[in-house]
Amino acid sequence: MQWYLRGAENGNATAQYLLGLMFDKGHGVYRSDVIAYKWLNLAASHATPDVRGYYLQIRDSVAIKLTPAQLAEAQWMSSNFVARLGR
Repeated sequence: MQWYLRGAENGNATAQYLLGLMFDKGHGVYRSDVIAYKWLNLAASHATPDVRGYYLQIRDSVAIKLTPAQLAEAQWMSSNFVARLGR
């Protein structure tokens, strides 16, 4: 988890995707649909075109589990992360 987090925080789409899956399923971390969506959304935005569509599908499968307030929170978290990253 530490290595995925380090890569994800540096904008690596694969690490962001894998972290999103970990939080979605609770593998090695506590389960959180909001945080899963955050990482999957970031992964889709940083992904290469060949995997972007797949990442969006996985992100959307998490989104349907969220309330509108949770979705807004997850989107805010994503945009705040991007602003801090400066990309």
